[in-house]
Amino acid sequence: MSQFFDMTDPIQRREGLAAASAIIQDGRLVVLPTDTVYGVGANAFEPHAVGLLLAAKGRGRSMPAPVLVHRPEALDGIGTEISQEVRDLTAAFWPGALTVIVHQQPSVNLDLGDSMGTVAVRMPDDDVALDLLAFTGPLAVSSANRTGHPAAETAEDAQEQLGEAVDAYLSAGPRGGGEGVASTIVDATGEVLRVVRQGAISLEALRDVVPSILGLGEEAPSQEPETPGEAVGEASEPPAEGVEAEFAGGVHDDAPAAAAEAADEPDPAVAVLDDAPPAQVDPAGTPGPDEAVQEHASPAGPRRADTTRDAVNLDPLPNLADEDVPRPSTEPRRAL
Repeated sequence: MSQFFDMTDPIQRREGLAAASAIIQDGRLVVLPTDTVYGVGANAFEPHAVGLLLAAKGRGRSMPAPVLVHRPEALDGIGTEISQEVRDLTAAFWPGALTVIVHQQPSVNLDLGDSMGTVAVRMPDDDVALDLLAFTGPLAVSSANRTGHPAAETAEDAQEQLGEAVDAYLSAGPRGGGEGVASTIVDATGEVLRVVRQGAISLEALRDVVPSILGLGEEAPSQEPETPGEAVGEASEPPAEGVEAEFAGGVHDDAPAAAAEAADEPDPAVAVLDDAPPAQVDPAGTPGPDEAVQEHASPAGPRRADTTRDAVNLDPLPNLADEDVPRPSTEPRRAL
């Protein structure tokens, strides 16, 4: 039978964090509040647990679950080729409703779905979520609802949709403000950063930090190289026979699109937990606000707990029975 904890009560908060941490380590599911909507979370490094998450939601591997982290430094343990622009954005908007899609670290045992070597990552702005993440490490989190249904703005809403598929529900009051606003998703896997889902953070706010970022549907200006002849006003010679002229062009694969879809059903983040669909995103798989993230479930082999925890620079799990849990939770969150 599922357990239900009122996280606004100090005693239940302590018990809830201890129970949820044990459940996650055991490869089962927990519903948690985020700064957007409620999310359903699983051990991001356990393929079977991620498979349970996708099954509970009724979705397939084509929409990978996003990953929620409890501190910015974890991004370097999960992703690779992190640009200074991405670091500037996370410094400005984390914790908060920003999900970034980056290339996944090859050495990290993550199987979140058909992510094509990418991962969507978010750090939520919610005390309960951050406290749980501090104990468990990164979690695969998607909005706590059945696919195609409204995002859960209370733990009760989530329980009505997911029932006994989830072992523990952490209730911290309403989330989403009745709007279910998802996180904004930025694809950082190409040469130019681009928004692939517009959410709580506006394009204008993003451009205050990274002026070159592209909005939904925008393309980078053409950068055809000018020939030496044109540069000095001389007639340019045709290319030698058998040599093809090269042009700078953008080739887009499906990874960012899949991550955007997955990372956001209304949001728990991760990350990105938004299940709210991104504006003008491929209709074939419109995500919800911030589903916390992408789908995964593959036979990636046994979990490498120790090496993975070291890779993402996580501290050992503390003994909850002997430690005080920080801060009473107050704010809502989600949109992974």
